[in-house]
Amino acid sequence: MDQELLMKQIVEQVMNAMSKGVPAPAAPGGRMTAANYPLAEKESGKIKTPTGKPFSSLSYEKVLSGELTADDMRISPETLEYQAQVAESVNREAFAGNLRRAAELIAVPDDRLLEIYNALRPYRSTKQELLDIANELDQKYGAKTAAGLVREAAQVYEQRDRLKKF
Repeated sequence: MDQELLMKQIVEQVMNAMSKGVPAPAAPGGRMTAANYPLAEKESGKIKTPTGKPFSSLSYEKVLSGELTADDMRISPETLEYQAQVAESVNREAFAGNLRRAAELIAVPDDRLLEIYNALRPYRSTKQELLDIANELDQKYGAKTAAGLVREAAQVYEQRDRLKKF
């Protein structure tokens, strides 16, 4: 079977499976709960891409034609928040926190995230370099939680002598 045809069939099957279902009632206050999960099945009307396209508009044909880009296929901060609410509803607070941190970092370009990841490895950065990264995350991208974690890493690395040596 032609590889492109096989890919098209797989994408269509996944998209069809994800868009079926009836929306579940949201929890009081409009928050998502386990009853809303999986979101792509039960809340597809609320899910949008970071570029504002509705989830239901995503298709293999639109990818091939160039109508959809890689940015259209990414998850949005709002969808991650919905997922965090579902996680909280089943007492998975740590996982909810991870999802919210991920939502913060969506605004950071992938190449910059990789640079930050490498800078956070032991002995790769000075304390000031880490603090500069934290300020960038906080001020440029509004990623306050992530910035706090980088500031904490700078302190811990200093205490454990894991900062870059001159």
